[in-house]
Amino acid sequence: MDSAIALPPRPIQSAGDAYLKFRLNAQTPAVFSMRSVQEAMVLPTRRLTPMPNLPPAMMGLMNRRSRVIWVVDLGQLLELSTLDFNAQQHSIILIQVGAVPLGLAVQQVEGMVRLDSSQIQSPIGQVSKALVPYLRGCALQPAEKPEMLLILDTEAIIQAPVLRHHA
Repeated sequence: MDSAIALPPRPIQSAGDAYLKFRLNAQTPAVFSMRSVQEAMVLPTRRLTPMPNLPPAMMGLMNRRSRVIWVVDLGQLLELSTLDFNAQQHSIILIQVGAVPLGLAVQQVEGMVRLDSSQIQSPIGQVSKALVPYLRGCALQPAEKPEMLLILDTEAIIQAPVLRHHA
């Protein structure tokens, strides 16, 4: 009598680095390296404190674990789109570069993807010139409908001129 226990096949580890995938708007998927992402959350609008006399991309301040953090509309910062400020809640990606935390409001967080460095291409000639300074590259993600993912550079975003002058 054969009593071998059949084990389920081990999931194959995807090659490549982990990235958090999200949408800046309906047509624009983007990713951040998970090394810079602290957390992704849904923040009720009432927990965001607007501040006067700031550029439109600066949505206000939020309190997270006893820390006060600026929240920026990432699509508007990148001059792609503007979030609905009348929404009841916002999808926020909390990044940190060095000791600097920043909340980035996006249209929708979609989950994690893995990208191998060989998939990353130069963004020059594939996206608008205004976006290039904020990108590490772009990658074609195979799917039912292939998409070009923007691989955003968290350090470049935190150094954006509008944030250096106001935050």
